Amino acid sequence: MSSVFVFPGQGAQVVGMGKDLYDNNANARAVFDEVDAALGEKLSDIIFHGPAEELTLTANVQPAIMATSIAMLRAANVPLPEYVAGHSLGEYTALCAAGAISVGDAAKLLRVRGNAMQNAAPAGSGLTAVIMGLDIDAVRDICAQTDCDVANDNTAGQVVISGPRDTVEKTMVAAKEAGAKRAMPLALSVPVHCRMQAPTAEIMRKALDEIDFKTPIVPIISNKTCTPLTDVNEIKDALVYQITHGVRWRESVLAMAELGITQQIEIGPGNVLTGLCSRITDKITATKLEV
Repeated sequence: MSSVFVFPGQGAQVVGMGKDLYDNNANARAVFDEVDAALGEKLSDIIFHGPAEELTLTANVQPAIMATSIAMLRAANVPLPEYVAGHSLGEYTALCAAGAISVGDAAKLLRVRGNAMQNAAPAGSGLTAVIMGLDIDAVRDICAQTDCDVANDNTAGQVVISGPRDTVEKTMVAAKEAGAKRAMPLALSVPVHCRMQAPTAEIMRKALDEIDFKTPIVPIISNKTCTPLTDVNEIKDALVYQITHGVRWRESVLAMAELGITQQIEIGPGNVLTGLCSRITDKITATKLEV
């Protein structure tokens, strides 16, 4: 029996997240203070008070979700399990939890990542959408015909696509014609995990080489390989790769079961990953860390 901490990506964007922890727990407060100091601004004010339009900007919400997730972990004061994993930006949170990067460096990296993602595609030029009711192979076949990118393989019947707006819109129509139950745009300010983000990948490669990156205390199950990684260079390569390629979350959870993991604990705002796990496998008990 073994367990894994999993950290969410850009799915939960709630003004006020972490405010109670900041007010009532010194360990959590130290996390938000370190993020503010690293960024040279009071991101915590935006997290706690909004406005929502400012918090949901990708350059803000990425470090905000990381900060809230690590604050919850530090407040709970629980030992690390055998593995960590994260969905998209959650990989940076997972690496922070595993001691590979500091809270401050994670915040800086995610601010760079968010800004680069926003700048990679002019406003309105890209789109991200979710396809419900088709399996990954069917969506991949459609994307091959429309030249669209698969951004997330979340679970059977829930696949996210991304790319130029007209390409994604064409793919949504084709998916509905192929029997998809739903095909709808997501409220993201940028197209994610697609070829439009190639400039971001190069920026992140340089940014990752500029920080103090240590071997994680426990392995991270990679979005790229769906295997446990501890080698720093392999992890950096995987973080760069995920910018322009899809997050293999369904396969990662199945790999967790193959590794003998029987418990998944989600740490961060929301419970999206907990819900996904129960739809992917019955070999893992998924719970949300309550603090």
